[in-house]
Amino acid sequence: MQVMLLEAPRRPLRLVEVPDPAPGPGQILIAVTACGVCRTDLHVANGDLPDPKLPLVLGHEIVGTVAALGTGVSRFRVGDRVGVPWLGWTCGECGYCRASRENLCDRAAFTGYTLDGGYAERAVANAAFAFAMPEGFTDAEAAPLLCAGLIGYRTLVASGPAERLGIYGFGAAGHLVAQVARHQGRRVFAFTRPGDAAAKQFALDLGAVWAGDADHAPPEPLDAAIIFAPVGLLVAAALKVVVKGGTVVCGGIHMTDIPAMPYQLLWGERVVRSVANLTRRDGEEFLALAPQIPVRTQVQPFPLADANEALRRLREGELRGAAVLTTAAATPPRGWP
Repeated sequence: MQVMLLEAPRRPLRLVEVPDPAPGPGQILIAVTACGVCRTDLHVANGDLPDPKLPLVLGHEIVGTVAALGTGVSRFRVGDRVGVPWLGWTCGECGYCRASRENLCDRAAFTGYTLDGGYAERAVANAAFAFAMPEGFTDAEAAPLLCAGLIGYRTLVASGPAERLGIYGFGAAGHLVAQVARHQGRRVFAFTRPGDAAAKQFALDLGAVWAGDADHAPPEPLDAAIIFAPVGLLVAAALKVVVKGGTVVCGGIHMTDIPAMPYQLLWGERVVRSVANLTRRDGEEFLALAPQIPVRTQVQPFPLADANEALRRLREGELRGAAVLTTAAATPPRGWP
């Protein structure tokens, strides 16, 4: 099979032929049809996240069909459509796991980081951590739900019952979270890179009541803000525009350092918090909710061999929505020629 292989940080991925993997006990073999390109993939490829498995197949927004079952698997059958997220395995024994906080498990394994992921024609995954994918989405459209959607949903829940919600960074996660927030009756204020008129229009098209540069104040105070852009400077910017008692949620796995700031910005019982990974419950809740809204993912498809170009466009902010790598077996999203 073909894979796009990361052999060392800060090097381009290389298209190589490798043997098909075989599913072990409790695992499934997946014929990959689509895999989303996430900013976390960039952080792994750039060396921002420590100690990845090397060589490594990136990708943790995997959609495909079950091609084979390992021993002991009863959740899925051959031919089922499944999705594989970032959280690939947890121990099930530690205090975090026993307290239903498996996202914090110290022994956890992560798809496309410590486990090979979906920039490939085949992938193996632990069946207990895979999801049945909802109807109403093509494979390419479903892929971003598995991280941009799931982590975005966890971040939105962490923001509390905010009626006026700011979103800093309007990419893959931002455009999905905005749809869920609007469905819940919230008013969305979008913050984009200075001068990025296309991103502002994208946010307005999705129902944002205001869109402006990230270094500008919105027209009214916010009850909460979510930061998807990996820029530590934005923490102070968000604190400046949320009301007393408001929450600022950092939704990324990596962020540049947060500079020193006056305590007055935090005072007034404002809260700064992060989210880490996801739980299987997050996945079950969001994948049940997404078709009800319905969430519509905007994707830009790339052949598997063009993964480096997809990562470059993500790095440069040239994407509208989410990039998705597809194989020859993928079902095209609506609107394709």
